[in-house]
Amino acid sequence: MTRPRVVVAGLGDSGLLTAIHLARHVDVVGVSTKPGLVSGQELGMRLARPEDWVRDYWTSFSRYRRLDGVRTVHGELTGLDVRARTVTVVVADGTSVAEPYDVLVIATGVTNGFWRRPHLQTRDEVAADLRAAHQRLAEAPTVVVVGGGAAAVGTALNLAVRWPDKQVELCFPGDRALPRHHPRVWSHVRRRLVTAGVGLRPGHRAAMPDGFAGDRITEGPVEWSTGQPPLAADAVVWAVGKVRPNTGWIPGSLLDEQGFVRVLPTLQLPGHPEVFAVGDVAATDPLRSSARNRADRLLAANVRALLAGRPLREFQPPRSRWGSVVGPQADGLQVFAPSGRPFRFPAWSVTRVLQPWIVRRGIYGGVRIER
Repeated sequence: MTRPRVVVAGLGDSGLLTAIHLARHVDVVGVSTKPGLVSGQELGMRLARPEDWVRDYWTSFSRYRRLDGVRTVHGELTGLDVRARTVTVVVADGTSVAEPYDVLVIATGVTNGFWRRPHLQTRDEVAADLRAAHQRLAEAPTVVVVGGGAAAVGTALNLAVRWPDKQVELCFPGDRALPRHHPRVWSHVRRRLVTAGVGLRPGHRAAMPDGFAGDRITEGPVEWSTGQPPLAADAVVWAVGKVRPNTGWIPGSLLDEQGFVRVLPTLQLPGHPEVFAVGDVAATDPLRSSARNRADRLLAANVRALLAGRPLREFQPPRSRWGSVVGPQADGLQVFAPSGRPFRFPAWSVTRVLQPWIVRRGIYGGVRIER
């Protein structure tokens, strides 16, 4: 008997985990513009300590044991025909191929700054991007980080810790950064930033040039729509949250006004029960929180339930963001609960327990050592 075919469009954090959960039960085809998982997490660690970031957040697909039965297609999605149940993919040599599906999972994520982009890349091109961004910041005596979210805050702290003699300024539009986290989170993180020597500039909203999406590191001065004088800088990191969903290949009738994929609480598309969406591309709630709350496991269970004719479960988004903000530091990894209360993994446990046992073995089902 032929097993159902599930196409997972996008193998970032959410899509990869969905494929892993489904691989033992159905035939899975994964489509990715990258040659492995190039995570969008921990921007600050990526810029300040790229060798550590590569160890934990950039992994070739061949290293995942539970992807052994998954066929991965290295290409760019260019079309979706929901009637024919096919997606169109342009692979590296320019050839266009149609991939049929019984169930489609849309997990193509968003474009955000210079670190989360959807274009087709080889392994060497990914490595070159990492080196170039790190070197640019290493050589800059003064750095301005613009933005108030976790990516901006984590970047400012990691740069200041990595290069204590560098002048790092964090500029954000509100009275406090991390406005989508519980207020307690900013109280804890602010103390770390001040201790590390980061200059904090609340009430600074950047006047961004028309058409500029913060997709590269620039030079100052930075001008402000809130009236402050321009701020000089040798390098400016834009982490302003100008996310754009990677949905240009999807018919507009399936998208909301901002271009995100409309979904029901079951993560299915209205009118198309055989199509699901998960991660930052899915319009589940204002925070699009299915990307950070293990909705991949729920989605995989719902795909199996759909194929078996069983009832599906609903995704329940949290009220505020939670998790790590600044990533692993010398004193360990601080993680915040939705209540804003922190708990810490000791530094020794991050490399000896958290990554090898909880993440690689527990979450991903086993990751081979790269040789």
